[in-house]
Amino acid sequence: MSNRPTQIALRNVLVWLLTLFAAQSFAAEHYTIDATHTWPSFEINHLGYSTQRGRFNQTRGKITLDVGAQAGTIDITLDADSIDMGFQKWDEHMKSPDFFNVQLHPTIRFTADELQFEGERPVGAKGYLTLLGTRRPLQLTIANFRCAPHPLNRRRHCGADVTASIQRTQFGMAKYVPMIGDEVKLVIPVEADLDQE
Repeated sequence: MSNRPTQIALRNVLVWLLTLFAAQSFAAEHYTIDATHTWPSFEINHLGYSTQRGRFNQTRGKITLDVGAQAGTIDITLDADSIDMGFQKWDEHMKSPDFFNVQLHPTIRFTADELQFEGERPVGAKGYLTLLGTRRPLQLTIANFRCAPHPLNRRRHCGADVTASIQRTQFGMAKYVPMIGDEVKLVIPVEADLDQE
C-alpha cells in the first residue's frame, strides 16, 4: 500500500507550521519606552558663541513594530516640567512663558503612524510634534536600530538613536530670535522593552 497520503498529510502539516511560525515571527510587537534610557535632548545656538544643550528627564510612551508589514506606530510624551539645563535658575526660565510655558502646556508629544524601513530596520518616521499647543509635521531619522534580549533580564529590548530638527518659531516660541537660534536640533537616545503578554 502506498504511503503517499501520509506523506501529503505530513507535508501539509509542515507547511502549516512554517506559515504559522512566519506569521508569529513578523506579527506586530508592542514596546514600552524604557524611561531610564530615553533622554530627549536638544541643541541650540546661543548668541553666536556656542551650542547649548538641554534635556527632558521624564519620558513615557509606546512603540509598535510590524517588521513583516514594514509598519509601526510611535506615541511618546515628554513632561515639559522635567527640562534640565544644568542649573535651577536656567531651568526656571525655560519653564516660563518665554519658552516652554509648562503651566499651560505641561507635555510635549510626538505621534507617528508611518515608519520607513530598509529591510527589517526602521530608518525614519513621519509624524506630528505637539509643542505649546501647536501640532506640526515632523520627520525623524532613526539610526543604529537594534533589537536583542537584554543581557540582564533577557527580555527583548530595542534601541536606536533618533535625530530631527525643528524651527521653534513655528510653534510660537520666538523669544530672543535671532540672537538665540530658531533652529533646534533634537538628539534622542531611545530604548524600549517588549510588552509581556
